[in-house]
Amino acid sequence: MKIPHEFDFDPTYGYSLEDLLSVSAPPAPRDFDAFWRQKHEEARNIPLDLNRREIDSPQSGVRLYEIEYTSYHHLRIGAWLTVPDTDRPPACGAVFGHGYGGREEPVFDHPFENGACIFPCMRGFHRSARPDIPNTGQTHVLHGIEHRDTYSHLGSVIDTWLAASVLLDLYPETAERLYYSGGSFGGGIGALALPWDPRFAKAYLNIPSFGNHPLRVTLPCEGSGKAVKQRYDAGDPDLLNVLAYFDAATAASRIAIPVFVAAATFDPSVPPPGQFAVYNALRGEKDLYLRQAAHFELAGNEHDDAAIEARLRRWFAD
Repeated sequence: MKIPHEFDFDPTYGYSLEDLLSVSAPPAPRDFDAFWRQKHEEARNIPLDLNRREIDSPQSGVRLYEIEYTSYHHLRIGAWLTVPDTDRPPACGAVFGHGYGGREEPVFDHPFENGACIFPCMRGFHRSARPDIPNTGQTHVLHGIEHRDTYSHLGSVIDTWLAASVLLDLYPETAERLYYSGGSFGGGIGALALPWDPRFAKAYLNIPSFGNHPLRVTLPCEGSGKAVKQRYDAGDPDLLNVLAYFDAATAASRIAIPVFVAAATFDPSVPPPGQFAVYNALRGEKDLYLRQAAHFELAGNEHDDAAIEARLRRWFAD
C-alpha cells in the first residue's frame, strides 16, 4: 500500500504478514501473575453500591438503563445497560469496552440480540468523567503511569471486571455465557482483564492496543502511543518497568478462553506489530480476521466491518 501523504512514517512499519505472525510477547515481570491475581481479588471485594434507573430507549424491543457503580479508588463509574424487552431471561451477557474516543451512547447493533449488555464508560470518559482524570487518549494513557498501582489502565481493568459483576448481579442466569467485546483501547484493556477473571467464556478483541510495549515505544505512531513514545524518548527510567505489568501481549499469553481477534496490517495509531503480538501470544482457541486498515479511512473498510460482524455472530453462537 502506498504511504498516504499525511504520514511521515509507514503505517505498515515494513512488516509482511509473515513478519507480523512472528511477533512475540515480551517476558513478564516475575510477579506479573501474582500482581494481577491480587488485584482481581481486591476488585471483587469492592462494594458495588449499584444504582440502576430505566430511561427511554430509542430501540424498539430493547429496555435501556443508566447504571452507576463503585470501582477502584472509590470512583463512581457510569454505564448503560440494555436488555431485551421480553418475559424470557437473557440468553447471554456481554461487557463492551470502548476506544480512546470514549463512549457517548450504548450500541444496539451487535451480535448479542437476546443478551443483557453493559457498556461501561472507563474512568475519565463521558458518564465516568471527572475533573482529576483526563478524557483524551494522549493524556489518559499517561495518567498515574508513575506507579503500577496508580496507572489509569489498572483502574480501567478493574472498571471492566466490576461491570461484569454488575451484569451478573442483575442477571445471574447469564453466568454460563458471559462475553467480552472491545476494540483499540478496549481491546488492550480486555486482553489485560480476561486472564484473571474466570467468569468470561469468550471474547472479541478488535485491533487491540498495548501489545509488546518494548517494541511499541520504538515505533512512530499517532494516538495514545505517540504520547508514550515521547515520554520514552525523553528518558523516563521507570516507564517500561511500569508498562511491563500492562502489556496486552504478555497478558494474552495467560488467556485460556476462545478469543476472536481482528488485527490490521496498516494502522497509524496502533502499530500492527503490537496488535499481532496480542494474537500470537494467545494459547487457547483463537481465530483471526485480517483488516486491511484501521484508524484510517480506506475504501474497503466497510467490507471488513460487514465480514467481521457475520463471523462474530457465528463465533458467539457456537
